[in-house]
Amino acid sequence: MPTLESILEELKSKGSEKTRIIYARHGMPIDRMFGVSVADEKIIAKTIKGQQALALELYASGNFDAMYLAGMVADGAKMTRAELESWAEGAKGMPMIYEHTVAWVTVEHPEAHELARQWIQSDQEHIASAGWATYMGLLATKPDSNLDLDEIGRMLETIANTIHTADNRVKSKMNSFVISVGSYVKPLSEKAKAVAQQIGAVSVDVGNTACKVPLATEYIAKVESANKVGQKRKTIRC
Repeated sequence: MPTLESILEELKSKGSEKTRIIYARHGMPIDRMFGVSVADEKIIAKTIKGQQALALELYASGNFDAMYLAGMVADGAKMTRAELESWAEGAKGMPMIYEHTVAWVTVEHPEAHELARQWIQSDQEHIASAGWATYMGLLATKPDSNLDLDEIGRMLETIANTIHTADNRVKSKMNSFVISVGSYVKPLSEKAKAVAQQIGAVSVDVGNTACKVPLATEYIAKVESANKVGQKRKTIRC
């Protein structure tokens, strides 16, 4: 039976300095990772699928690779609200964790909408970013009939008025939120396009990487041209 120690050893054996450097350039703490590729993480995840307790231990280890793996394995629907809040808080300083891993599991929880709304209001960059990412997950996976369209419309208006003065990572998630509304929520696609036009290019410090912040107008236009507006996803895990 795999244990926390055995999985950490396996992760360590799969780590590489090249991957460590890449992740560090994306803001991950180089002293808290082995540098395991996502492809290798997925292979390991298959061997411990369904082991909820182990996933929680992996996240609690504080090692970036283990925390990312935990998000692949954990069932968010089986987590408590306190556990989800702990995951969000514990992701500070690790954008890949608070913008992806935390959102992956929170979207599966019955209180995902409430948590997303709560986190978005936080003055802590990592918590607010996790909130926006979680709400985006709801837009991508839930039927429009299950979404609060009036609330989402108000959120678009808030973004239009505040995005350029928001914290760095929050700006990035706000821009992505506009794209998500335009791409996944058909009744609000036109409003999202109008807001995308209003906010224009969004300046985000992406560090020493080649990453670019997508122009919301162009991204939504591509989704439209592919006739995919409103097409939902089964999961936001990747």
